[in-house]
Amino acid sequence: MTAWWLLPPLMAAGVTLLNLAIRRGLAAPRLVSTAVPEGLPWQEVAVPTANGKKLFGCFIPGPSRAPALVVMHGWGGNAQTMLPLAAPLHGAGYTLLFLDARCHGRSDADSFASLPRFAEDIEAGLVWLQRQPGIDPVAYGLIGHSVGAGAALLAGTRQSTVKAVVSLAAFAHPAGMMRRWLAAMHIPYWPLGAYILAYVQRVIGYRFDDIAPSRSIGRLFCPVLIVHGLADETVPFSEAEEIFAARATDLVELLLVPGSHDDYGDIELHLPAMLRFLAKAFLPAVV
Repeated sequence: MTAWWLLPPLMAAGVTLLNLAIRRGLAAPRLVSTAVPEGLPWQEVAVPTANGKKLFGCFIPGPSRAPALVVMHGWGGNAQTMLPLAAPLHGAGYTLLFLDARCHGRSDADSFASLPRFAEDIEAGLVWLQRQPGIDPVAYGLIGHSVGAGAALLAGTRQSTVKAVVSLAAFAHPAGMMRRWLAAMHIPYWPLGAYILAYVQRVIGYRFDDIAPSRSIGRLFCPVLIVHGLADETVPFSEAEEIFAARATDLVELLLVPGSHDDYGDIELHLPAMLRFLAKAFLPAVV
């Protein structure tokens, strides 16, 4: 005799195991680095963020009343991966806060990482900076890479003190990024892939449409520089063009450059363009 009463608990157990596998499969690798910005007056700081967690931060004060920039890495990265920007930005007169997002680098773990949580961590960095002496109280900027770039665009829509955003290698929409991941893992979209996308949205508490960079850009009214590498195989440069096309103002600029995803479009070679953009955005705050 078939024990039909066993079917519901077995199905529930199967779903639980599937959800656990999804979380493990999508979890970011944690890379910890002890690299420091040599030759700069930096200090290690602990930045409170959501859920009672603490973020590792590398704080580099600039001149008195200098505008401040929060710099956020991408998925699986850490503050160290963004440190090549430190010396040029500090030399241009900015105070800097490089952060490790939750579940990354030396920051606290949390139940999961996501683009909205990256944005929360960026906003926590802004709150922390507002409590520091010697910083322009209304002149803040955001620089982010990949997921960090999407988070910077999202945070910029919610924080009126943000005067400029630099997006490095952002994807246009999380669903597109997820579908590329599904294809790389040879997971068919229907029905498993569709379930994964729905489950991820339920876990993070946001619809992908509401947090997509291609949607955030339409709600941003401060200067934005979108930088993307033409040889980016992780996020095609056409997605930068898609974000740019959805802009709400003429304050948004698009800079397509040689380079791949992880070298941010070889941004070090194009720092003069980024520094000009920031100087214009913060004028006359940067002397």
